[in-house]
Amino acid sequence: MLDSLFLPVYTSTDQITASVYLVCSLASLALGAVIAFAAGFRSRQSKSFMLALLLIPVIVQMVIMLVNDNVGAGVAVMGAFSLVRFRSAPGSAKEIVSIFLAMATGLATAKGYIALAAVFVIVISLIMIISTYVRFKEKDDLVRELKITIPEDLNYAHEFDDLFDTYTKRSKLLNVKTTNMGSLYKLSYEVELKSEDNVQSFIDDLRTRNGNLEIAVLLPAVSEGVL
Repeated sequence: MLDSLFLPVYTSTDQITASVYLVCSLASLALGAVIAFAAGFRSRQSKSFMLALLLIPVIVQMVIMLVNDNVGAGVAVMGAFSLVRFRSAPGSAKEIVSIFLAMATGLATAKGYIALAAVFVIVISLIMIISTYVRFKEKDDLVRELKITIPEDLNYAHEFDDLFDTYTKRSKLLNVKTTNMGSLYKLSYEVELKSEDNVQSFIDDLRTRNGNLEIAVLLPAVSEGVL
């Protein structure tokens, strides 16, 4: 039963007929729609990217069918595909995975392995969908950007060391600049908190040191899974 998944609807020695081409093309479009749905599930994707995921399998399938074991043509096609990368903006990890999944699907349907391609796409798509519900706890989840405004007469070098030892696992001074005609300093730190529950107490203790001037605790500005 399972062995039938690995049997193609046609072999490389067979002539590609209109019915075979139609079946493979419809399978590529259907699986492309599944990939597009999984990639866009609970995430914001552009209309052009979703359309690309829909059409990539059938386009790759057409190219591979035309190559049909011709080594020279295959090398030329690989070179043409590699040029696409240089005209593309950097994408997220999920987008890269979706594109590779669409291309692999096109390769499988081009060789007639429709059932295998369907199982492959369904399994990977389910994993992508399930991953949107699972939150992985990462070390960077407690990393924050801390901005403190202090008066010019406050020696900031070691003024907050005891508070950092109490509320953070590590801290690093990133930037110092003057403001308000040089009467104030603005300090920027990168800190890793011990717990999110103590942020308010941390801010209150900092306020007693900086004369109740401005304090901000921000999430670091990073891109989501960019490759």
